[in-house]
Amino acid sequence: MGVLSSPQSGKSADCPRAHGRPLDWLPVAGEAPARDQTPAPSPPAPLDGDRAPAVRVQGLEKSYGDVRALDGVDLDVQEGTVLGLLGPNGAGKTTVIRVLTTLLKPDAGSASVAGLDVVRDAAELRGLIGLAGQYAAVDENLTGQENLTMVGRLYGMGRSDARRRAAELLERFDLSDAAARVVKGYSGGMRRRLDLAAALVAKPPVLFLDEPTTGLDPRSRLQLWETIERLASEGATVLLTTQYLDEADRLADAIAVIDHGRVIARGSPDELKDRVGGERLEVHLQEAARTAEAAAALSVLGDEAPAVDGELVSITVRRRPGAIVESVRLLDEAEVGVQDIALRRPTLDDVFLALTGRAAEQDGATGEGQE
Repeated sequence: MGVLSSPQSGKSADCPRAHGRPLDWLPVAGEAPARDQTPAPSPPAPLDGDRAPAVRVQGLEKSYGDVRALDGVDLDVQEGTVLGLLGPNGAGKTTVIRVLTTLLKPDAGSASVAGLDVVRDAAELRGLIGLAGQYAAVDENLTGQENLTMVGRLYGMGRSDARRRAAELLERFDLSDAAARVVKGYSGGMRRRLDLAAALVAKPPVLFLDEPTTGLDPRSRLQLWETIERLASEGATVLLTTQYLDEADRLADAIAVIDHGRVIARGSPDELKDRVGGERLEVHLQEAARTAEAAAALSVLGDEAPAVDGELVSITVRRRPGAIVESVRLLDEAEVGVQDIALRRPTLDDVFLALTGRAAEQDGATGEGQE
């Protein structure tokens, strides 16, 4: 595997993570990447005096044959924040990541990362980003130390610097004790942590995580969440795709929901939950036969008729304060026995279901993932 040469200086320039991944999409060493000499249009002015986003996507389109994987995607990721990109399988999440990490050229639209165009400035951009994909792209025949040292060398680091950086990351990701072990003996969680460490070798300001916890056990997921939270607290800009809504709720500062290649909603987790509606009062009755009476009694608490499912009666309440006390009074007056009662705020699962009509883990059918 060769290291890219900078056309300006002839010195080794940064190149992207290459372990476990074919390099036929990289420029040949010593060759300057083809560049469009047409001046790029000026980027939109930052809003409200803020700096331009670390990631900006406008009108992005990509098709695989007759399948339209991306159909005009618009996204902004502010510097130093975590954006969660949610969507069913096949919605276009991975295609967005592949375009933003220069692995795939869009058919139309524009995208920039760290101020660099993903097509025109691809070679330069690769030294400024880190990518951890859906599957750990580490060489299982090498040790953990050797994997990270190799990545450092591919980025143009000297041998001693690469080894030093590898040791730092192995300690940071709690892998020092396994540094000399061949990766094929690592657990799934250890491999994912090593993969994320490899994405951080060159200290990239922008990090792309494509469903990083897929297939991990709960303990390993929690460990990886803590690692991502630590990265965010240190100022990294992260674009995270996931199907796990609790993951996005915990990690993301902002969320964009993508379906059928389009962004259909965006906002903070709280903003998206508020769009679904207010808090829901859920009452489990002692007798399912009394649901009609309970629904009639509780109807004054909301603007819509209560929903009934077996012995459960639920309604979106207008006001949270006093809702439980008032519902107990109303049901007592109607002489309806209650087994359990609670107020529940909408979750991201409710948001996702309301927006897409399907659960987040449900498979979709598109050309996403194809070349």
